Amino acid sequence: MSLATRLGVLGWPVAHSRSPAIHNAALQELGLAPPWSYQLLPVPAEPPGLFEETTRALGAAGFHGANVTIPYKQRALALADDASPAARAIGAANTLTFVPGGTIAAANTDAPGLIAAMERAGHSPRGLTATVLGAGGTARAAVWALCEAGAREVSVWNRTPARARSLASDFGIRAVGLPESTDILINCTSVGLVRPASATESDLNLLSLAHDLVGRYSYVVDFVYAQSSTELLALAREQGVPTLDGLELLVAQGALSLELWTERPAPLDVMRRAGRSPIGRESPD
Repeated sequence: MSLATRLGVLGWPVAHSRSPAIHNAALQELGLAPPWSYQLLPVPAEPPGLFEETTRALGAAGFHGANVTIPYKQRALALADDASPAARAIGAANTLTFVPGGTIAAANTDAPGLIAAMERAGHSPRGLTATVLGAGGTARAAVWALCEAGAREVSVWNRTPARARSLASDFGIRAVGLPESTDILINCTSVGLVRPASATESDLNLLSLAHDLVGRYSYVVDFVYAQSSTELLALAREQGVPTLDGLELLVAQGALSLELWTERPAPLDVMRRAGRSPIGRESPD
């Protein structure tokens, strides 16, 4: 294993990410910190190519691994020298490992993390129908994970219909013009990350969701996490629908990344408690 002991999360924005708190608490629990540590790695979208330049320099700077969040998951896979079969099938990576000699290996822990979190909550997708909102790297992971886990039918919606159709074509599922009534609803967009600009605009409008439609789902999952609750999850709970919040998903995928880097079982309870600190909102799409 590389002697490097630095870890981090690449993305834009990442200022409010809870990943450092979660991972540093886990590293402390495992007796690895110090010298291991985990930090924010903010990479603005401009100038072009900055993400690739920054990422390729991390290994030489002492980094052993990095998580990747919005909007770079597909680009992370493209720059990697090697990738897991799941990451290649999904077309996106959220976990990078910097191997001695300069090689970058990519993996995707969003997909198995989603299924693990759902099953821990007693909601396996096997045999059920699902609607996925979004068409970015997290949506691709969710679609692949649902199909692999035995979901009976998966549909995808996106604010840009062409992106939904492209994703649907890649995975052999249906793109829909409006979210449908299915067993499971999974929000993989960044809606909920920030409050709507207008007081009259709601997250539901941005997701093309009717108020009464939310209550027809049997299970609602939101990759966005917040100190209290996103509007989508709050409405689902008001209507008696079981929910899974983004923090549980962050912990689930983060634990798998940490185990990949450290080769030790991740302390889930410690990571979960650390993540509940009031830091703000972030979506891992």
